[in-house]
Amino acid sequence: MRYIILKTEEIEALELLLKTSSNNTIRKRSQCLLLSQQKRTIIDLSSVFGVSRRTIERWFDSWVLKGVESLSIESGRGVKTRLKGYEKDVSEQVELHSRNLKNVISYFKEQHNITICKKTLQNFLKDTQL
Repeated sequence: MRYIILKTEEIEALELLLKTSSNNTIRKRSQCLLLSQQKRTIIDLSSVFGVSRRTIERWFDSWVLKGVESLSIESGRGVKTRLKGYEKDVSEQVELHSRNLKNVISYFKEQHNITICKKTLQNFLKDTQL
């Protein structure tokens, strides 16, 4: 049986985050820590939050190491863009083909062996403001 023992100021901070945070992950992890303080088992918590027992243990480990900073998701997760570093080529091709994205897609497939879809290219153009 492993429980997180919280100080009173930590309990107040977690309760405040649980009530006011706009991030669902922070609210969920705060609630998990508060329930652990109330002597709820890891298996019980894993069924409540719909995650594995190991995930709850990782949340506890990171809480011990980092405290409140451990509640948010680490940056850098998710799919990385395939066109990073090709901003100049994308810009030239978009101007050359009068914003016809199908030609830009075929150019990258032939010249750089990069397969992308139209939506990916649109999102890249929007994110880089080209």
